[in-house]
Amino acid sequence: MLLRRIDPVLLALAGAACTSLSAPFVKASGADAGTAAFLRCALALPPLALLTAAELRRVGPRPRRFVGTDAAAGLLLGADFVLWAASIEALGAGVATVLLNVQIIVFPLLARAASGERTPRGFGFAAAAMLAGLALASGALAPSGGADAALGALFGAGAGTAYAGYLFLSRLGGGRGHTATPVCTSTAAAAVSAAPVGGLWTGLNPGALDGPGWAWLTAVALLGQVLTWLLVGAALPRLAPGVGAAVMVLPPVMALAVGAVFLGERLSPLQLAGCAVVVGAVWAVERAGRRGAASKGTPGTPQSRTEEERPGPPGEGPAEVRQEP
Repeated sequence: MLLRRIDPVLLALAGAACTSLSAPFVKASGADAGTAAFLRCALALPPLALLTAAELRRVGPRPRRFVGTDAAAGLLLGADFVLWAASIEALGAGVATVLLNVQIIVFPLLARAASGERTPRGFGFAAAAMLAGLALASGALAPSGGADAALGALFGAGAGTAYAGYLFLSRLGGGRGHTATPVCTSTAAAAVSAAPVGGLWTGLNPGALDGPGWAWLTAVALLGQVLTWLLVGAALPRLAPGVGAAVMVLPPVMALAVGAVFLGERLSPLQLAGCAVVVGAVWAVERAGRRGAASKGTPGTPQSRTEEERPGPPGEGPAEVRQEP
């Protein structure tokens, strides 16, 4: 595969850049939350279906029980996309991408509740710091924040929670020799769940989109989901733990920069401080988790992962990176 011949750091940086563009592109499209969530899935399905067909010819069918897990994960992903699009509308592309990182807290808690896995050392402190940072970043604690900022923060937290559920289920069915197939299944299921959730919430209004709106959402589907998965999925198995953790915090930072430069989003000093706290907490939790896995020699570390290991959600980065679309 051509991507395996390219420096993994360059691949990871390119994937992070694609991921960071998802939120600004959704906002630029002018689509409501339901329409954006549904179309980003539907438009990503044709290229994913082609990749899946080639993979099935090469490695054979995926076991049915894992197809069911992939589909269940995708249903949560669809809810994540709707809530995240609503958060973008309320708070802006940069802040919404930062808030999505609440999944860094929820995912280890789900793993602990379901299988008794220990949370990384210092997790409690990092979680408290992240929650404080999220509150500051959303602007809900600012004097002029108001109900809209608080509601946007709730949408962002809900998106991160649904995304953590997606990651948890994806982990249960990870690997098994397939990469494109589970992503395609999850994306199709996400479209199925985004349609009724988004339809009941804001309605599905593709007819209201103009030409540029369709172009922006097509870019979200191709860059934020399909290309991100290819680039970062090919890079992570060859990255050292510290580099992987660094790449993980790039999308929210890049999204803040893109929102400021191209969308005119201006954050208050309190919001910038909150974003910095969130990014720092993400770094701390990710590094602690990778150090713990490496010391135990578990298969989840980048040094021992196989290239067939399951990538993460389309548009939000692979499961090891856990960052949005």
